[in-house]
Amino acid sequence: MLVLLLGVLSGCAMAPGGHIDEDNLAQSLDGRVNVQPITPDLVNAMQVSESSTQATPQALHQQVQGYEYRVGPGDILSVIVYDHPELTIPAGTERSAAETGNRIRPDGTMFYPYVGRVKVEGMTLDEVRELLARRLSEVITDPQVEVGIAAFHSQKVYVSGAVENPGTLPLTIVPMTILDAISAVGGARDNANWHDVTLSRNGREEHISLYAMMRQGDMTQNRLLNNGDLLHVPTMENQNVVVMGQVIRPGTIALGNERINLTDALGRAGGVNESRAEPSGIFVVRGNPPGSEKIATVYQLDIQDATRLLLGTRFPLQPQDVVYVTSAPVARWNTVISLLLPSVSLPGDVATVASDVGEL
Repeated sequence: MLVLLLGVLSGCAMAPGGHIDEDNLAQSLDGRVNVQPITPDLVNAMQVSESSTQATPQALHQQVQGYEYRVGPGDILSVIVYDHPELTIPAGTERSAAETGNRIRPDGTMFYPYVGRVKVEGMTLDEVRELLARRLSEVITDPQVEVGIAAFHSQKVYVSGAVENPGTLPLTIVPMTILDAISAVGGARDNANWHDVTLSRNGREEHISLYAMMRQGDMTQNRLLNNGDLLHVPTMENQNVVVMGQVIRPGTIALGNERINLTDALGRAGGVNESRAEPSGIFVVRGNPPGSEKIATVYQLDIQDATRLLLGTRFPLQPQDVVYVTSAPVARWNTVISLLLPSVSLPGDVATVASDVGEL
């Protein structure tokens, strides 16, 4: 069964006998949707909007250049005091720096000979080095101290969803961006939705387009990751559009990560049924974001002049758009569109909804 997020809204009025009350629909529809004809000005504005996102991300460059790792509980520091091997190399068998280093305790402190226990949580490596050198100068003349990190354990980001190796990634002295994290986990899988990657930070979500970064070079979508960030790459199920009405082959068109335009969608559906279709009645019904004043925007393309199909080539479709080609006179479009408005909770199938509309 071809399931769609379509249905008749609860506010649609029905006359006795199960017929649609067109007068009530006409009065109520304008309050529920925005109506926009597909014109050269509209498609030009859409193209300007897409190209304007290619700005150079100066803010990101500044964040990366100013990034400094700050140590925290669980990190293991490697401390070298030159000319004093007794402070640098512990007695015993040869072991790795991570095994012999100085672990930062859960309370944010570490112990070092002649220094004692000191609070280092939240410090940069330079600040830790200066602290140890200052304390060691009380027992060693002009100590030369170097501090590094043998193991990173205190800060991490999480990458989940449709990637090759989901899991945690430690933050290190090298700043990590979204693209860095996706690359570090092996990249997105074939079934990943590149258009709606979610970045969760401090209880807030931001939706990022990996497609815009990877395919369009829009680095304004990139972000510097912080400790505790969660990056989720969803699958691309529901990445489709529905073409219904007076076309040769109505049904769904899977988009994948690519985007198609209105004319492409009509072509994939076999084209418009010229003997039955109303040329002024090609509609694209697009749901508005939650919280919008109107529940949907309806775009109308008039192809009485066939050259206006060129406008359709410049009108990009979005996932879950509904394209409908009506046979009804355009004056009755209120009733037609009311049956096509997306519903959050009432799934239906193409055959059912097309049958309802066909009664008009």
